[in-house]
Amino acid sequence: ALDALLAECNVTRAAARLGLTQPAMSGMLTRLRESFGDPLFVRAQRGMVPTQRALDLRLPVQQMLAEIDALLQPPQFDPATARLTFTIASTDYALRAIAVPFLAALKPLAPHIRVSLVPVENGQVQAQLERGQVSLALLSPEKTPPDLHARELFKERYVCVLREGHPAATGRKLTLKQFCALDHALGSYEGGGFYGVTDEALEKLGKQRQVTVSVKSFLILPDILRASDMVAILPSRLVAGMAGLVVCEPPLEVPGFSKTAVWHERTHHDPAHRWLRELLVKSCADPR
Repeated sequence: ALDALLAECNVTRAAARLGLTQPAMSGMLTRLRESFGDPLFVRAQRGMVPTQRALDLRLPVQQMLAEIDALLQPPQFDPATARLTFTIASTDYALRAIAVPFLAALKPLAPHIRVSLVPVENGQVQAQLERGQVSLALLSPEKTPPDLHARELFKERYVCVLREGHPAATGRKLTLKQFCALDHALGSYEGGGFYGVTDEALEKLGKQRQVTVSVKSFLILPDILRASDMVAILPSRLVAGMAGLVVCEPPLEVPGFSKTAVWHERTHHDPAHRWLRELLVKSCADPR
């Protein structure tokens, strides 16, 4: 009951989550207040907010629930016969760079495990993991909440990408002058942006480029490049092995990034989830 109240900060929604009536949940909250000698939740403009005592109880309660879940699991996990659903929250880039090789590795070993791939919702990942709506999220370190378990999967680097037959695709690295003179496409995680890490790097050199196309979905960029004389700086794993594209090193240093797997204490000790996380890490080994 306390875990549900902490997650929802609303008696009615907490009751629905546990399949109880609202009066029954109110009664549980009264008993919790008596047990801990603290109001635990106080009224605010928008419902209830937890007291510091309630916040201090959040992690111990979640750890206890995780241990109970582990007790109820079979003593051994057999991937060949296991039947469960593993939900991964991911950006579209990570879908290709991580989910595709993970699924290729998973299916021969665990044919009955279902994998649900859902988009990352900014600001909602921690709540989704706490509620069990998401099993694991693929994030960057700077967007990873500090009180979740995390493991780096790989460090990504950027490459310069053009279509095959592009006038500038001569097999050599573009000069900085050639690079800046071309028409550029850019992937914007937030959508609508025309300035990114490449522009920051160019600015330090006193240079600039012309970005005329901005897309939120990285997966469409290879098709845009194949159909035009545009150029793009893209993560190397996004375009690895793609037909119809020429990949070369950028003519300037563009800082890369790391990709991290993130999960909640609820599933940290679960044997099935541990096996799936280890397989995910193995499948992300550097393809080079």
